[in-house]
Amino acid sequence: MDCCMGPNNPQSKEERITALIQTYQIPLKRMCCVWLKDAALAEDATQETFLKAYAALSDFRGECSEKTWLIRIAVNVCRNLRRGWWLAHVDRSVEIERLPEAVVPFEYKDGSLIDTVAALPLRLREITLLYYFQDMNMSEISQALDISVSTVSRRLEKARKQLRAQLEKEELA
Repeated sequence: MDCCMGPNNPQSKEERITALIQTYQIPLKRMCCVWLKDAALAEDATQETFLKAYAALSDFRGECSEKTWLIRIAVNVCRNLRRGWWLAHVDRSVEIERLPEAVVPFEYKDGSLIDTVAALPLRLREITLLYYFQDMNMSEISQALDISVSTVSRRLEKARKQLRAQLEKEELA
């Protein structure tokens, strides 16, 4: 669904943002929740993402997909929230059962997979979240994070190795 594509789109700005919210609210909220490790803060980040998208809707040129565009906004919102002084000093955690459903369903025996992904360093976590939970390809991730495709590939490989090692370690325990 590309409701924002093209300059000749007859939809009003309100109709366009409503369509974006209906399509992407849950996947963005899930990404923000794992990213920020706090469900309430993720809700705020999701709302702020759509407010920023609404304000910039007329500037969207369609050079990337609307999903990539929204993810980039959400990533920046999450980064800004993580930079906040108070967040750095507060221990916040996500309750796994409060996370919205994943875009791509997956199976796991317990919460260890989500916990392990959440424990990755931020640079590896963001790549993992976008690739596996948002079903984005490396080119889209590159656009969303404003890094090269080769950097995305390297980080994804490093994240896979760390996840595999940690999950194998937990399995042996």
